[in-house]
Amino acid sequence: MKELKTAGLLVIKNNRLLLTYSKNKKAWYLPGGKIDENETPIDGLIREINEELSLDLNKEKLQYFCHISALAYGENNLQMEQDCFLYDLIEEIKPTNEIEAIRYFNLDEYQHEEIQVIGVLMVFDELIKNKYLQ
Repeated sequence: MKELKTAGLLVIKNNRLLLTYSKNKKAWYLPGGKIDENETPIDGLIREINEELSLDLNKEKLQYFCHISALAYGENNLQMEQDCFLYDLIEEIKPTNEIEAIRYFNLDEYQHEEIQVIGVLMVFDELIKNKYLQ
C-alpha cells in the first residue's frame, strides 16, 4: 500500500473542531495536506494552510498533538499518515480555490454529515479522549 504523508491543523473553538470542505473530494477534512519531499510536517502544514486559507501560521504556536494512520478517503490503496498540530487561531480565515467552505463541528454534528472521513473521526476520538473536546 502506498503511503501519503500529511499534516493537519487542529483548531478548537466553543468545543468544536475546524474543518474545511474540499471541492475535489466533496467531504469535510482537517485543514492541511500533503507534505512535500524535503519538508518537515510543520513546514508542510504552514505551506498548505497558506495555500488553502490564506493564513500565515506562527510556527512557535503549533503544538504537536497526535499521529493518525488511516486509509485515505476515496482511495483503495493509499494509507494516510498524518501528524496533527493544535493551534490557537485568532485570525480570520478566507478559503481559497480548493476549499469551498469552512465550519466548526462537534462530533455529533460531524456524524450527521453524509460523508465522514475516517481520519477526522479518529482525530475527534483523540481530542475527546484527551479532554480537548467534550
